[in-house]
Amino acid sequence: MTTTTRPTESAPYAPEVPPRLEWARLAPDVLKAMVRLETVARQGLDPTLAQLVMVRASQINHCALCVDMHSKDALAAGESAERIIQLSAWEESRHFYTEKELAALALTEAVTVLTDGFVPDAVYEHAAAHFEEAELAHLIAMIAAINAWNRFGVTCRLTPGHYQPGQH
Repeated sequence: MTTTTRPTESAPYAPEVPPRLEWARLAPDVLKAMVRLETVARQGLDPTLAQLVMVRASQINHCALCVDMHSKDALAAGESAERIIQLSAWEESRHFYTEKELAALALTEAVTVLTDGFVPDAVYEHAAAHFEEAELAHLIAMIAAINAWNRFGVTCRLTPGHYQPGQH
């Protein structure tokens, strides 16, 4: 483990915590299946929308690795830092997003949290009003896929900060 000194401070960063388990190395067929799921889920979805969904679900699930990865990928694809930063408060920052993106973010929250044990009809109907059925099916699959990735990352305590855009 190494520490890095912040450019403007003399105190080093806190040491990294090593992963609990290198699940991808130990279960390569599961990794391949997850990559395949994400790949087919993304088909037909706007890449910008997919990145926003992945960052937001990862924020909710506290998956530091996925927040790091998808924020970097979004920035590399031309997304603004401002829109990524505002994702954690998207409901109060609606003017940063399109109505379609807002519907996707609301659905992402409902599917990710499942507080009441279901996705509310109003949230689903709002998303259905902005997406064609096939696109909505892919969006739901994308939300399910990022939630699965998040659960691997959080459970295995995967370390953020080392990902470079396009590394998948």
